[in-house]
Amino acid sequence: MSFIQCRALTRIYRRGNIEIRPLDGLDLDIEAGEFLALMGPSGSGKTTLLNLIAGIDAATSGNLLIDGHELAQMQTGRLADWRSRYIGYVFQLYNLVPVLTAYENVEVPLLLHRLSRRERHRRVSAALELAGIADRHDHYPRQLSGGQEQRVAIARALVADPRIIVADEPTGDLDRESARQIMSLLQRLNRELGRTLIMVTHDVRTTRYASRCLHLDKGRLVDSAPAVSADSATALEEDGHAGA
Repeated sequence: MSFIQCRALTRIYRRGNIEIRPLDGLDLDIEAGEFLALMGPSGSGKTTLLNLIAGIDAATSGNLLIDGHELAQMQTGRLADWRSRYIGYVFQLYNLVPVLTAYENVEVPLLLHRLSRRERHRRVSAALELAGIADRHDHYPRQLSGGQEQRVAIARALVADPRIIVADEPTGDLDRESARQIMSLLQRLNRELGRTLIMVTHDVRTTRYASRCLHLDKGRLVDSAPAVSADSATALEEDGHAGA
């Protein structure tokens, strides 16, 4: 069985008499340790799928199993506990708390766990170091560049050691060089730490860091691109550095 398994996954919203289906009978398998990119026009169901996998939203019908867990069968408390152990979420606009320092923002997810202050400090420091932002630990979001804010957001997603990292347009608000650095970091997390990484993007250049790219349209899978070699991603990094 695949690590993440979607079968006939459907999500329906209603606005008055209008029925909206951002996902319509989607079948998809994602393997543990995969780096999957999702592309498609606005309204194609990419972010809806991301939110279902993250346990933020619930499917209208169909099945979603992650590591053998059927999310639809979990009660609210159990789902929240599962999400804190399995999911790290990276947002396009960072979603940092402006009155907290970088360190404090990264620490927030750990407050849901029964950890000593010393253990929280160890984990936060390690996450900031891994994300390359340890030297800005005492800075507030307003004192950081966009790329630095996203590094803090990635450190926050990592700090609880989740099995899955989901990223919704992680480079959408960044300049080209910052985007290159963030994609290199995400690729490193996938390759060196073995994290399963699922990313929504509109930028075809970022998909070359992934091992697979899927295209959605009107809630259905329309095609997929094969995995790219490490050389392709390296070439992209060099192109981005040259054009920055």
